[in-house]
Amino acid sequence: MDIIFYHPSFNTEKWIAGLQQRLPQARIRKWTAGDTAHADYALVRQPPVEMLQGRALKGVFALGAGVDDILNQLREHPHMLAEGVPLFRLEDTGMGRQMQEYAVWHVLGWFRRFNEYQQQKNEAVWQPLRNHSRDDFTIGILGAGVLGSSVAESLRFWGFPVRCWSRSPKDLPGVTSFHGEAQLDDFLAGSKVLINLLPNTPQTVGILNRKLLGKLKPQAYLINLARGAHLVEDDLLAAIEAGEIKAAALDVFVQEPLAQQHPFWAHPAIAITPHNAAVTLPEEAMDYIADAIRLRETGAMPSGLVDVVRGY
Repeated sequence: MDIIFYHPSFNTEKWIAGLQQRLPQARIRKWTAGDTAHADYALVRQPPVEMLQGRALKGVFALGAGVDDILNQLREHPHMLAEGVPLFRLEDTGMGRQMQEYAVWHVLGWFRRFNEYQQQKNEAVWQPLRNHSRDDFTIGILGAGVLGSSVAESLRFWGFPVRCWSRSPKDLPGVTSFHGEAQLDDFLAGSKVLINLLPNTPQTVGILNRKLLGKLKPQAYLINLARGAHLVEDDLLAAIEAGEIKAAALDVFVQEPLAQQHPFWAHPAIAITPHNAAVTLPEEAMDYIADAIRLRETGAMPSGLVDVVRGY
């Protein structure tokens, strides 16, 4: 079989060597402009349209959990993928544990008020603060897919009440599930910490806006681990100013890198990381891709299949 590989920043030679070890029967090459030779599979991140257009592929594998870069191109170039070509995303491949670490770190910090003690330390203030009640510190997770369910499981371990919201019903052990527009307000009203792990689709762009943030418990907390497009940044600043949001941890932004003059940098209530809450782990990702290709070769459909219409 023939496999073409394209990623604007990955170490291509390392990936091709690793995949070749796992799929010794395959011919794997780096795709470059003008390459129209035969290919059975494409492994891609932000692929040029010409790389995929006109190819009768058995599968396209996005080299990340998100596929919005490909779907955005498909909206502009609907014939970029031939009809019936399946698109797959990396469902976990080590990213779930990284998301857990990020969420647990911030939730425990806010719950124990460590961020506030750090501010007091900077001001040389010695003042014990009243502890939060665990029963009232409900974690609400927007998105109940592989990563959302992983984060929910990790926070349940610490004894927090956990709830999730998704477009369709989910059944996660020990997690209160809400679904659909009709149940969104009830989900928000009981959430003290809101963690966003929604897919990036036209329907979810700007979902973290002033109206939504104002429906959370008073003095709520926000973690955005999904995409910058989900958050209306000025609305977050307004919600903090109004006392609706007490603190936020943001890993993703509308513009990346975040502009030097952006007000988030200097805001004491906002923690920032440079879109690295969870990164693709090559070994785990290559294991999944190799297993998935072997399944496709038998005619089976591996996990991670994207519904192009829904966007995830």
